[in-house]
Amino acid sequence: MPDRLNILYLCTGNSCRSQMAEGWTRYFGSDRVNVESAGIEAHGKNPRAIAIMADAGIDISGQESTVVSDAMMQRADIVVTVCGHADEQCPVVPPGAEKIHWPLSDPAKATGTEEEIMQSFRETRDEVRRRVRDLLAGRELGPLG
Repeated sequence: MPDRLNILYLCTGNSCRSQMAEGWTRYFGSDRVNVESAGIEAHGKNPRAIAIMADAGIDISGQESTVVSDAMMQRADIVVTVCGHADEQCPVVPPGAEKIHWPLSDPAKATGTEEEIMQSFRETRDEVRRRVRDLLAGRELGPLG
């Protein structure tokens, strides 16, 4: 096991779910994890995702929406796909790297009132938080923040 675990979160557009996962991993992983997120495509940052993470005390506004590269894949010890499309389109995971799939719902597709849409974002944020904590806790990286 490397001194620092390299985690790559992969989504369709790298605008919501993978961005949230990157933010939570930075928060909980601190100096024990290198983390990146990317998409099969780059859809830009989602203002609701930024706002809902800020409500939880996590600033993801400086993270960029990027397209996955071969270099990102080669650095990864763990590749976590956070949607079905990314799971199906995921580039070949390098030998020795682990691939995990989290079938998270896409809050950007939520409909209804603004409050109902934001509730969908909150639910996804909280689910991502739980999954990130579980992932990091299972890697014997020491106590989480």
